[in-house]
Amino acid sequence: MEVFIAAVIAMAVIGILLGAVIGIAAKLFKVEVDPRIDLVTELLPGANCGGCGKAGCADFARSVISGENPPSKCPVASQEQVSAIAKALGIEVGDAVKKVAVVFCGGDHNQEKVQVLYNGVNDCVSASLIAGGPKGCSYGCLGMGSCARACPFNAIEIVNGLAVVHPDLCVGCGACVDTCPRDLIKLVPQDAKVHIYCSSPEKGAAKMKVCSVPCIACRKCVKAGEEGQFTVDGFSVSVNYDAEKLVDTSIFENVKCPTGCLLSEAEHLKIEKAQTSEVA
Repeated sequence: MEVFIAAVIAMAVIGILLGAVIGIAAKLFKVEVDPRIDLVTELLPGANCGGCGKAGCADFARSVISGENPPSKCPVASQEQVSAIAKALGIEVGDAVKKVAVVFCGGDHNQEKVQVLYNGVNDCVSASLIAGGPKGCSYGCLGMGSCARACPFNAIEIVNGLAVVHPDLCVGCGACVDTCPRDLIKLVPQDAKVHIYCSSPEKGAAKMKVCSVPCIACRKCVKAGEEGQFTVDGFSVSVNYDAEKLVDTSIFENVKCPTGCLLSEAEHLKIEKAQTSEVA
């Protein structure tokens, strides 16, 4: 009995000593947490998409508190949310251009030749490693939906074997950009409404052999547009999204693209949807 009591007393003493050590250590190594971080995190959308370049909303909140990023750097936050954060912290809203994703390819199953019958894993990276994918253009969209599955906002749809972005749903988080093995997806200013849906650098004749809607670098759009609105790179032309004045839909009044690769985002989606209806 005496042994039992001694053991209990010993355990109690050890517990008290350990508790004291833990309490002292907690005070010595205490990390002060800025309460504003939790406040900003609560005001953010909570998507944790990483579009701001940070690990998540809490990490982005820390960068806002430290002054590294303005509240407007969050691609998902609405103007009201950004303003609320700025007001709560007493800082400037900041100026950030809202961006959306664009898949720079127009070659769907109806417009691009099939070179092999693919019956493998439904993944773009896997398909690209097997004979370069099923489509004839080695620079075009593989259409396996890897980007659509990566999008947390369901803004990408696979139509006729082609990835198409719905700009009204896209928040520009960039989750889709890294998934494309052919670097076809870019983030562009939300105000940009006209795009050249082709990324192939090959000569026009080579492109026409595998696709009916390539950019053949005829430069009609370059001549019709204002200076600096388009960029010519070898045998391909692209819209210059850094131009002082972006290309708008009025350009279609002055130029008719001979292959139909110069389109507004609305017309591009309309064409793909219409072709789906015809097939059905």
